[in-house]
Amino acid sequence: MNHSIDQVSGVDKYAGRRSEMVKQQIYARGVRDPLVLRAMERVAREKFVPTPLKPMAYEDKPLPIAEGQTISQPYIVAFMVEALDLQPGEKVLEIGAGSGYAAAILAEIASDVYTIERIGTLAQIAASSLQDAGYHNVHVLHEDGTRGWLDEAPFDAILVSAGGPDIPESLKSQLATGGRMVIPVGTDQMSQELVRVTRLERGQFEREDLADVRFVPLIGQEGWENDTPDLHPERPQIEQTRPKTNVRTFSLIEHHGEAFKSVGEADLSGLIERNGDRRIVLLGEASHGTCEFYQMRARITQHLIEEKGFNVLAVETDWPDAARIDHYVRHRDIPPSNWEAFSRFPTWMWRNREMHEFMIWLHDFNSQKPYIDRVGFYGLDLYSMHLSSQTVISYLEDIDPQLAELAKHRYGCLMPWKTDPAAYGRAALTGAYRECEKAVTDMLVDIYKMRREYAVNDGERLFDAQQNARLVANAELYYRTMYYGSRASWNLRERHMFDTLQALIDHKGKTSKVVIWAHNSHIGDASATEMSSRGEYNLGELCQRGYADQSYRIGFGTDHGFVAAASEWNGPMEIKKVRPAHPQSYESLFHQTELPGFILPMRPGHELDLVEDLSLIHISEPTRRT
Repeated sequence: MNHSIDQVSGVDKYAGRRSEMVKQQIYARGVRDPLVLRAMERVAREKFVPTPLKPMAYEDKPLPIAEGQTISQPYIVAFMVEALDLQPGEKVLEIGAGSGYAAAILAEIASDVYTIERIGTLAQIAASSLQDAGYHNVHVLHEDGTRGWLDEAPFDAILVSAGGPDIPESLKSQLATGGRMVIPVGTDQMSQELVRVTRLERGQFEREDLADVRFVPLIGQEGWENDTPDLHPERPQIEQTRPKTNVRTFSLIEHHGEAFKSVGEADLSGLIERNGDRRIVLLGEASHGTCEFYQMRARITQHLIEEKGFNVLAVETDWPDAARIDHYVRHRDIPPSNWEAFSRFPTWMWRNREMHEFMIWLHDFNSQKPYIDRVGFYGLDLYSMHLSSQTVISYLEDIDPQLAELAKHRYGCLMPWKTDPAAYGRAALTGAYRECEKAVTDMLVDIYKMRREYAVNDGERLFDAQQNARLVANAELYYRTMYYGSRASWNLRERHMFDTLQALIDHKGKTSKVVIWAHNSHIGDASATEMSSRGEYNLGELCQRGYADQSYRIGFGTDHGFVAAASEWNGPMEIKKVRPAHPQSYESLFHQTELPGFILPMRPGHELDLVEDLSLIHISEPTRRT
């Protein structure tokens, strides 16, 4: 039965508006359950609003009904019903009938809906509206909803549309095994968490947090004791919701996105072509423990090396560790066993299968090239204060024993903290070790003064020594600065990475072309994010400033899966489940396209209509629920 037919004309005059509502307000915000979408298409919302408001029935907002209450915004009804994971033939209990609109949506899917309303007038109106709309499988009760409907229990699903301090035990007990309840819960009447509770076997329950919300209080024996209007929000609302988008956005993403089912099957030709003749390509990642990120970075880098002549790979690791790998891949004097170089936490960031396989590929690739044309591997980070100082000393012992003795003395003030350099920062705050600052700086200056003389022997070893000396000086400042504030230490680290990049480019000459591997937080443009409001910049922004269109950034993202990580710093590696992307994130938006994976061009001048659409996406007005 079509419940939207106008009784006079026989034409459903709201059908078009209802269909548009589902596309723009429901589907576009990420609701994908076909049962929910079909129910939203079928229920005539105009039958559940006061007659003067019928023309406004399909607007993206709640509308007033009797007793100072509201009929829910369509999106929040769809959002909560989808969270309920309702199946055909199931039996549902709803707490808070309101206008009866949500009960009608439930009735389109379930076999029977039992809805309780504590306000008598609303219970009568809801029952009448549901009857008039043709829903004979909905049963309305005027009663305290916190106690449930024991005579009709158990229920496969329970939907609660008001926030309680706890989950009522009566409602939990009336859930069937495997049954789900969606309910706002919070000790503050002005703020709750929307949760889903599933009843397991032997009386156990599983709880999942869904969103931050503001709902009217759940009044009753197992809710709030009495009604306190002054504490009510003006309109109940979901505060954390999905971005408000246009259906066109999904079509544009699907049209412009270069889809692939697996990393190995991805067609990279378009991405490589878009890179053009740029000199710096920055490849991001959303974690330091996701194999697909490493696999994709390796594939892209191989293409850039083979097809575009890139000859430098600079990564987010320490210079001396990377130098050992560079010796291997460029066939210098360090044997393959020195893969063990990456021993600092988190070890799995670089000592992993994907990285190892890529290093073997690079070793083999370089074997076919003259030494001068071989691709080098370098570290950009500054955490290796102790190892770098030892590397400088070792170099000077071979080239300048007298200066080596002075280096031992100067770097000696840092030795007490070789296993815990962060502790040096705490000690430096007392002023007792301020001489270290001058000592490490003087060491760097002296090496630069001697660079012409030293370069006669081995220019590459000199360059390595200079970089390590610079790293020690910057690391000393970094660990000392980190106790004055995170912004200064973050910026110092990013500046060190950029200075190291520039040194590499200068050292390699005009033909140098660099691929950078680092976390998204480093390679994105900080000036376009909230980082800039904190006074922070990053490597990506500095590359944009220094090299403009010669730099090209490629960020990686995901929605779900598994990741190698640790629960605390220096803790053991664990395999953790990735939480789904934040509902207000682009990752969540991309996931809603249901493409298994895709590359999306976002460079200005490419796919401008899509860029504009994504730039205009905003968070919807707070959604509301009676």
